[in-house]
Amino acid sequence: QVQLVESGGGLVHTGGSLRLSCTASGTISRINTMAWYRQAPGDQRELVANVTSGGSANYADSVKGRATISRDNAKNTLSLEMNKLKPEDTSVYYCYADVTYYSDYGNPYGVNYWGKGTLVTVST
Repeated sequence: QVQLVESGGGLVHTGGSLRLSCTASGTISRINTMAWYRQAPGDQRELVANVTSGGSANYADSVKGRATISRDNAKNTLSLEMNKLKPEDTSVYYCYADVTYYSDYGNPYGVNYWGKGTLVTVST
C-alpha cells in the first residue's frame, strides 16, 4: 500500500502563484509515472500534468506555459508550481502515482494510487 498526501492548496488571487506538494509513503517498489489531476465541481477529473520516472513531463493545454511539474525520486515527492492563476483553475487537485510491484514469481504488476486531494480556490 502507498499513501499519497498532498499539501499546498488554499486561496489565491487571480494572477497569483502556488506550489502543490505530494509525498508518497508506504510499501514502494518502483514509482513510474506520477501526475497531478484536478476536478472542479460538476466536472470530470482531468489531467493537469504528468512526469515519468526519467523526468519527461507533459502538460494539459490549459496549463501549458503556466505550470511546472517536478519530482524527487529519492524522496518520493512530487510538486506542481503554477503561476498566472485563473478562476478556472479552481479545483480539487489530486496526486497520482503508478507503482510497480513484483509477484512471488517475479512478474511485474501495476497499482494506481490517488491522494485525497487539496483544494485550490482562485478568487477574482
